[in-house]
Amino acid sequence: MKNHVIRLAEIANQPSRRIIGLMSGTSLDGLDVALCKIQGSGTDTILEVEKFATVSFTEDFRDNIREIFAKREIDFQHLCVLNPKIGLEHGRMILECLKEWNIKPEEIDLIASHGQTVFHAPKKQHNLPGFPNSTLQIGDGDHISVTTGIITLSDFRQKHIAAGGEGAPLAVYGDYFLFSQKGENRILLNMGGIANFTFLPGSLDPSAIFTTDTGPGNTLIDAFARQFFNIPYDDNGAIAASGSVDEILLDALKSLPFFEAPFPKTTGPEVFNKDFVNDLILKNHLSGISHEDILATLTRFSADTISSAIIRMIKPDETYKIYASGGGAHNPVLMDAIHEQLPNCHLSLIDDLGVSGDAKEAVLFAVLANETVAGGEVAFGEREGVPSVTMGKISFPG
Repeated sequence: MKNHVIRLAEIANQPSRRIIGLMSGTSLDGLDVALCKIQGSGTDTILEVEKFATVSFTEDFRDNIREIFAKREIDFQHLCVLNPKIGLEHGRMILECLKEWNIKPEEIDLIASHGQTVFHAPKKQHNLPGFPNSTLQIGDGDHISVTTGIITLSDFRQKHIAAGGEGAPLAVYGDYFLFSQKGENRILLNMGGIANFTFLPGSLDPSAIFTTDTGPGNTLIDAFARQFFNIPYDDNGAIAASGSVDEILLDALKSLPFFEAPFPKTTGPEVFNKDFVNDLILKNHLSGISHEDILATLTRFSADTISSAIIRMIKPDETYKIYASGGGAHNPVLMDAIHEQLPNCHLSLIDDLGVSGDAKEAVLFAVLANETVAGGEVAFGEREGVPSVTMGKISFPG
């Protein structure tokens, strides 16, 4: 048996594993790097986040990704060369973090890399007869593994699609293993570029778990903050707070058929982008709307569609606690608007459950890697959206 296969078997049989989880979202702000110590697996998973950092991307690196990000027509050569480049850059960023933390690469068992999503196209979105759900994340795992010398799991979303899912949201698996609580109905709301939530029933029945995207989280807010104010995001919702919601534009935004489609569903910046908003502004003769009012309206748009999706799922005679994470959790205007529409749900931050909201998604990919290498079988039921599979392709450094 090859040495690297023997090493993988040893890692699987260890009482605990040190796994680095990586996440780079649609905001393109940087790479989240979470060093986790994980014992056990499944609902017996015990997690300790030893270190966490976000390594910022250079503007040139962001621009390289934006050339192909969420675009139907691209320079195919650029996609081809960017796939290994991102892998090399992520590997370099990991080594920088380890050096700063005074940890040697050989002290790490595994890397779990989400990669960089560049296009997401479920069947409900592309509507192409005979073609399956699809999604594409680049940042080659072999390049990460060879650069760092650490066994790497990557490309998690493809197995989810192969087993009948849409490739997202994947947080549901780690959410269940880490955050389920008997007797408490929990909704884990993640507001990254796209917002999604996981419902964890107090019964702990995995077949009752529910997950879906709801629509935009920060993607539109961030896009127009960059365009109008040359800033990466609306810090603390200050610009939105200075404007007023335009009800005509808000109604037009919410008229998209996506919001009436049945759950579960996924989406991305391929749908929710500046062109989508600008087209509605022109169509509704709103060219005089101020930049501040656009930010205020987009913030309310995210809040309304998130709240509406949760209201569709919850039962009026039961109580729920909502734990928020992602960049949107730092926006008090967005959070207040959600709480206003869900007064009977306790709303707080995922930090209250012992994991930083900024680190959560990177942590969850470390948990997914742990399940693939050392987990057992957990049956999530035979239904759309949550296939009972382990995920991730394995790359060896040698």
